[in-house]
Amino acid sequence: MSDSRQPYRSHRRRKKSHAGRLGLAGALTGAVGIAAVAGAIVVLRPGDGDGAGSAPPSLASQGDGAVGSSVPAPKAGPPVGFTTPEGYGYSLAAVMAGTSRQPLGATQAPPSGTTYAYADYVLTNSRRRPVLLDFPADLFMPKSQVPSSAQERCMPQAGIPDDMCTLPNHSRITARIGASKAPVEDGGDTMIPAGASYVVRIASDLPVKEDLSADDLRLYVWNARFTSDRKGVQLAFP
Repeated sequence: MSDSRQPYRSHRRRKKSHAGRLGLAGALTGAVGIAAVAGAIVVLRPGDGDGAGSAPPSLASQGDGAVGSSVPAPKAGPPVGFTTPEGYGYSLAAVMAGTSRQPLGATQAPPSGTTYAYADYVLTNSRRRPVLLDFPADLFMPKSQVPSSAQERCMPQAGIPDDMCTLPNHSRITARIGASKAPVEDGGDTMIPAGASYVVRIASDLPVKEDLSADDLRLYVWNARFTSDRKGVQLAFP
């Protein structure tokens, strides 16, 4: 919702000890906590980790170097700002979407006639202080383009067209933009330095039909930490 060499994993629940320090434990139910992984930043979406919804093993271990690389700012759609209850600020802008048999590097090949969906977006810390690393955007596709074996795992959300749904997925930082510094660890949390921007890729863990068009993919932010009414806010592609 993917460094200078300290791999880590980002989950949607923070340590109780740190939440207590901030005095915001009640507001942080969905926040991010940290655990190490080999050379990647990954977030698990709803439904992860139980059988068919689990990511292929290699999605969680993509080698190091991605966050250490710097790229120019990509062409992106209009940025949208979000603020969490604890005052963290993020700006998101959609870059592109598509399908690939290996959207996050080497992975188990999908069944014949299927592929994986992905999208890239720019994630920016819009505050003048570090903010918690989080991946607010979620990837949606037409339910008609999800194989029958995964239909039950493709979840709709309020405020998003009824014919769209989101599969379990992973997000990873794939590059820093310009002079942005890599995320840093602070007291067990992973923080984005002030003003830093990254390219993030979100990819489905479960396959979609091979003829899914990139034009049919959408990025929305819907989690209650970012949208108080839990209705999806679309990130428009350029």
